Amino acid sequence: MFAVPNTAQTTPERDFYNAPEIGEEPEVCALCYGSGMEIVAGKGARPCECRKKRTHSNLIEKARIPKRYTDCHFHSYRVLNPSQERAFRFASRLSMEYPAVDRGLLLMGTVGVGKTHLAVSILKSLTERGFSCLFYEFGALLKSIQSSYNTVSQTSELKVLAPIFDAEILVLDEIGASKPTDWVRDTMANIINTRYNDKKLTIFTTNYLDERHAERDETLEDRIGVRLRSRLFEMCKTVSITGEDFRRTFDQITPIKKNTR
Repeated sequence: MFAVPNTAQTTPERDFYNAPEIGEEPEVCALCYGSGMEIVAGKGARPCECRKKRTHSNLIEKARIPKRYTDCHFHSYRVLNPSQERAFRFASRLSMEYPAVDRGLLLMGTVGVGKTHLAVSILKSLTERGFSCLFYEFGALLKSIQSSYNTVSQTSELKVLAPIFDAEILVLDEIGASKPTDWVRDTMANIINTRYNDKKLTIFTTNYLDERHAERDETLEDRIGVRLRSRLFEMCKTVSITGEDFRRTFDQITPIKKNTR
């Protein structure tokens, strides 16, 4: 019911999806003969679908989505309770309405409820529409910045952060997970404030909630500070997701379809 509509168009002149499968097709596209432009009888030329596929492949590669999430998309997301259904609606709506949106999303919930799955689904949907996206797990980003201080690494903090600042759409996964030192908070503030000032869309995920609960005695505000939590209220709509840890089902005897959350 909430699946993102297929934007691919089939025309009477030809059906691109009847073309040979990848691995079977010749080196030169049979539709445009490598020109990138397809000739349509009586209508002229138009961009060939092979060009669109190459563009999408390039955008996916540049998004740096980990292989772990290869199978994640809206069509593979399993809605198990009302909070997940609500989160699915907000995520799919954002992916369809962008760029006519004012705020990103803060997907908040305990482990294994589908936060990263939805965040990756947004990126994949937007790359299919031709937008440039980037995925980063916050802890991995911090390690990249720290390694830039090594004079042998031939990199700099600015070089590491430039793609984060410039990305049209950014997913910053697992904010709050790293120990909240002054340096960590300063780094978060630099990223968040820069993207806020540049009006860049950002999607965050976190295992920390706004209220204390049995599994965690710290809130998101405890982890990132009062000022940054306040800024996120303005930048993003907070969507709380509840449920059982989906990964626990991997130990069940009954085989289930591979799914990553």
